[in-house]
Amino acid sequence: MPDTILTNIQQELNLKKLELSALLEITRAINDNLPESALYKIYRFTLLAQLQISRLTLFVHDEEWECKVCYGTEQDFTKQVIPEQIQALTEITRTSKMLVDKKWRAFEIIIPILHNGKVLAFVMIGKIQPNYHNMDALNFVQTVSNIMLVAIENHKMARQRLAQESIRREIEIAREVQSMLFPKSLPNNKDVSIHASYIPHSSIGGDYYDFIEIDQDQFLFCVADVSGKGVPASLLMSNFQAGLRTILRQTSDLNTVVSELNHLIYRNAIAEKFITTFLALYNRQTRELTYVNAGHNAPILLHESGAHELLNDGCTMLGVFDVLPFMQVTKLTIPHKSVLLCYTDGLTEVFDEDEAEFGVENTIKFLQRSRYLSSRMLHLQLLREINLYNEEATLNDDITLLSCRFK
Repeated sequence: MPDTILTNIQQELNLKKLELSALLEITRAINDNLPESALYKIYRFTLLAQLQISRLTLFVHDEEWECKVCYGTEQDFTKQVIPEQIQALTEITRTSKMLVDKKWRAFEIIIPILHNGKVLAFVMIGKIQPNYHNMDALNFVQTVSNIMLVAIENHKMARQRLAQESIRREIEIAREVQSMLFPKSLPNNKDVSIHASYIPHSSIGGDYYDFIEIDQDQFLFCVADVSGKGVPASLLMSNFQAGLRTILRQTSDLNTVVSELNHLIYRNAIAEKFITTFLALYNRQTRELTYVNAGHNAPILLHESGAHELLNDGCTMLGVFDVLPFMQVTKLTIPHKSVLLCYTDGLTEVFDEDEAEFGVENTIKFLQRSRYLSSRMLHLQLLREINLYNEEATLNDDITLLSCRFK
């Protein structure tokens, strides 16, 4: 056998060994689940060292074209926009056959990397060893690049799935926390009938209502709304509820209760979280209602005559200031057969096709014509009313209703 043939066979064998070594390097890095940046470094080292390529640039399409690897060139290609002529390539092409700017001629060959008919990247190589001018070698570079890029894409998809699973679990936890916050039962006796409805905009929201017996004569009820959604909102609301019940064991003075709650939320809230709330203390014997409205939507007190009051007095929302800048605790005597409706802003902030808000006025009109309905039907009909207000509308926020019918 002539020496030249033996030399060629030996060179081809050496090339195959290098290619196999390169493939093993990349495969090992992928199996080790290394981060994307580490994979690119190993990829660069493998092609430069094992395959003896001395000039290399890799452009990857990740929403837009981005240079991930740049080595052996005078030009910094990380700051260059890949030409449209190159973007149009689907086959291995020599730059000598292309009408591209001189700087792109630093590379001899451009290798498109495709997956499922889609171009993922372009490998540009220059100063190639003689053995790498044959098509088999270039196809191997294409194969190695494809394996690595598809692996990176799969890692991204796996991370997205993990993130989605984490969000799903977060929502489950938040839903569990929220369900534990709502009272298990509400009174319906000779003095009052309290009914509540909660309609979430999504799986978990920041609305909350509560009913707490203070003694045989007094009870407290409240409606609240935390800024934000998800676990942070539900945890802050859990903090609010725990704080409220702890403070009420010491005192039922609303001035103190609200001030202490504000301090608690201010210390525990994060990233611009705050709470609006309406808290009311009712005495069954004296029929006296004492309330504080902390930046919340004004509850509507409807008298038997059809006249109404909006319960606005109180303070700012809780958690914004370390010390509340002002406070007003209001007391009023509740006439017989009055109805108080507390709600969150998801009720009134529904808009019709002309962008007109359902608002407080429409809520008052509804109460005036529907006040003799049972508490349950009152809520159902009110929710139906806002759905009819704009049948095309989707709820932008949670809706919480709490009505108290004073007998």
